[in-house]
Amino acid sequence: MVRIIAVVFIWFLGVNCQSQEAITSKLYETYETYKEPSLDKRRIKYNQLQPLIQRFDANPKFEVQKVGESIEGRDLNLISIGSGDQNIFLWSQMHGNEPTATQSIFDILNFLDAPDFKDEKQEILSKLKLHFLPMLNPDGAEVYQRRNALGIDINRDALRLQSPEGQTLKRIRDSLDAKFGFNLHDQSTYYNAELTDKPATISYLATAYNYEKEINEVRSNAMRVIVYMNNIIQNYAPGQVGRYSDDFEPRAFGDNIAKWGTSLILIESGGYRNDVEKQEIRKLNYVSILSALYTIAKESYLDIPMEDYERIPRNDRKLFDLKLENVTYKLLGKDYILDLGIYRQEVDLEGHQDFYNKSIIVDQGDLSTFYGYETFDASGYTIVPPNVFQGEPKNLGGILGTLKKGIGYLSSKKLSSNHFTSEPINQIQLGYQLPSFRLAVGQNPTFFLEKEGVISHAVINGFLLDLSQDLDLQNFGNALIYR
Repeated sequence: MVRIIAVVFIWFLGVNCQSQEAITSKLYETYETYKEPSLDKRRIKYNQLQPLIQRFDANPKFEVQKVGESIEGRDLNLISIGSGDQNIFLWSQMHGNEPTATQSIFDILNFLDAPDFKDEKQEILSKLKLHFLPMLNPDGAEVYQRRNALGIDINRDALRLQSPEGQTLKRIRDSLDAKFGFNLHDQSTYYNAELTDKPATISYLATAYNYEKEINEVRSNAMRVIVYMNNIIQNYAPGQVGRYSDDFEPRAFGDNIAKWGTSLILIESGGYRNDVEKQEIRKLNYVSILSALYTIAKESYLDIPMEDYERIPRNDRKLFDLKLENVTYKLLGKDYILDLGIYRQEVDLEGHQDFYNKSIIVDQGDLSTFYGYETFDASGYTIVPPNVFQGEPKNLGGILGTLKKGIGYLSSKKLSSNHFTSEPINQIQLGYQLPSFRLAVGQNPTFFLEKEGVISHAVINGFLLDLSQDLDLQNFGNALIYR
């Protein structure tokens, strides 16, 4: 009899898992139907959200409340939907330059408003009441910075509550006494899943509530839901999930919210190859959060082994945008073999609506334990310092011909007022003196690679170009303009 009950239970779990996997698959396939088109870039602003919030305020399915203001007087709004007796609280952009989940929240709200997935939405909204607080730090978002207008990290203000944004977050958490909280962030794109070359596209954490990192029912429930979400992401970004450090931080909101009795799920959006604006990661947030809400509503997460949480690889930070391996570098008459690790740093343009790249070498030497979004084995290649040319590229066969001659800089009297150019060659003001070439940490990576006497590749502002291929078809960001 016991065996029959066990078999039936296992069969039930299998059917339930298959049902939820089918829902997840449909969510992924139909995503474009619900994606909020007005939020198509990372550097979103408070004003872009206002017409969307007003639209939901006018919709009787939703309840919209002003729950606070930022230091500079921007409204903080809570958008709620559902009739269930379990409150679920989701907030985003506590750090102003971490906007991926803010976009996902409005995708989710569009989904909840649509007529499709009627049965699944009925399951969620009859059991749960969902509360969304998008863009907790609108002042920071305005200038695309982590901290608020006071210059503090809101996520380190859970005890002192100096900031109005932190006060609002605490008040809403307490008033809802939410069963689950989703703390939505972005992390560095240079995190990888430990011991792999795969970026930590999504990282999760069930935050600790004390220094001992004890596990009670509140924390274990968060762990189980995270295991479920990880299994979902593996279908679309296999091996690209990390587990954020659970070191206890007594000032942090996530740690304290877990301490106050809410099962806290931290989601960090990291990097994904060829997804500079994080639109694929936004989609993964949408799918995994909606799927998590579904398993919470059905309480099927309770059957997930908590031990599987520890099997998620830890976050590591060993990724470069470009890694050159085993390149020969001549210094003072001797040859040395080096690896180079390059970051393509973003520099905001005026208005903080867009950016350009200003790359630097961040490490050199033996980087065999590191990885790259782009990796080039430069064995047998020698670094060649760049030359300067005064004149028109057309005189040397265009940009490609100019690069093949080892010219990395064009000198001119007339330069654009910008700090960058989309042409894959740097520009300098006539008379500008470049420093003597030398590889060094902190320096801009512009040089050439030569093999058997032929210049075959250029590295211009940290972007690798194959000079045997059409330049227009290669992944190039921008070069720099020096004055």
